[in-house]
Amino acid sequence: MSSPHVISLGCRLNLAESETIRALLSDRDTVVINSCAVTNEAVKQTRQAIRRARRERPGAELVVTGCAAQIDPQAFAAMPEVDRVIGNAEKLRADAWFSDAPVVVQDIMAVRETAPHLAASFSTHARAFVEVQNGCDHRCTFCAIPFGRGNSRSVPAGAVIDRVAQLAENHAEVVLTGVDLTSYGPDLPGAPTLGQLVERILTHVPALKRLRLSSLDGIEVDDRLFALLTGEPRLMPHVHLSLQAGDDMILKRMKRRHSRAQSVALVERLRAARPDIAIGADLIAGFPTETEAMFENTRALIAECDIVHAHIFPYSPRAGTPAARMPQVAPELVKARAARLRAEAGRVRDNWLQSLVGSTQQVLVERPGERGHAGNFAEVRLAPHQVGEIVSVKIVDVQDGKLIA
Repeated sequence: MSSPHVISLGCRLNLAESETIRALLSDRDTVVINSCAVTNEAVKQTRQAIRRARRERPGAELVVTGCAAQIDPQAFAAMPEVDRVIGNAEKLRADAWFSDAPVVVQDIMAVRETAPHLAASFSTHARAFVEVQNGCDHRCTFCAIPFGRGNSRSVPAGAVIDRVAQLAENHAEVVLTGVDLTSYGPDLPGAPTLGQLVERILTHVPALKRLRLSSLDGIEVDDRLFALLTGEPRLMPHVHLSLQAGDDMILKRMKRRHSRAQSVALVERLRAARPDIAIGADLIAGFPTETEAMFENTRALIAECDIVHAHIFPYSPRAGTPAARMPQVAPELVKARAARLRAEAGRVRDNWLQSLVGSTQQVLVERPGERGHAGNFAEVRLAPHQVGEIVSVKIVDVQDGKLIA
């Protein structure tokens, strides 16, 4: 019997939603490309995935969904490999998958609710992902994602807690995901915050061993969330921040809401309160108007904030965004600066990994049973164990960017 095959590109939110899609499709002979549109390269990779999937499954129905499909549905519908295009709001509804229409995409800005349409089991993953928020009300000048995800909307806490409780029966770790996770709550009755949601999850789901948060906007980390990040042992010591740049003028032109000094101060407070906390960050190289001095401010931020999980993006102009109309940095210079950021991030990460040799880490074992992640999200290679088990190991070496237990 044929089974659906879902290829998830991009963020953790897509990964969570792909599990829902897989459950909705049941035993249909369908290949789904759950696309990403965060950069031009991501859209290019989506097209490559479509062509590769058609070669590998020539007889299957091929459906494209996700952010790239939402933003430009007609372009994907025109690809000869594609049978259907389904929008971001529709992809979590069963009726859309059983419609005969070649394009099922509504105005994402008209969507006002998001629901936890997630499968109760993530059979292929040691950790589970729960969508608690979708969309974004901010308009960073480089970002097209609001046009793919719509405005910010939150899942009621009761529904989130029920879902986490289900998942905690078979998963040691749950990750809360969203497009703009720290904007959780103001659209719900009583305007709860992300910190309040985390508190309620930890209180009402005592069986949950580990809780992790996806990317946070540092300017929205309030005192309650800060206290949880630094003092709650079940909340993992791993904070990924949406920093984007380390130069104040570039941050202003990006329409970010924080300054360089605020980012540095937050990281210093986090590390002072919880010394084992690992800092991750998104950083963009070669944003329009970026001078060498501005770039150096961003490069210096990696060491200053001890960013050990850096996601480096070379800037690419997205059609319709204000940054695409700004004076552009030469593409070869963008590429070179991205490489320099990655080199600096690699240096900082290598030093951090070496500092962990001799330490004891609690590792969640993942496929194929000989690798996993510590609480600080360092990848660890270890002796074979049961997938999904949390094991205490001593770190003895570092090889190829991985800790060896």
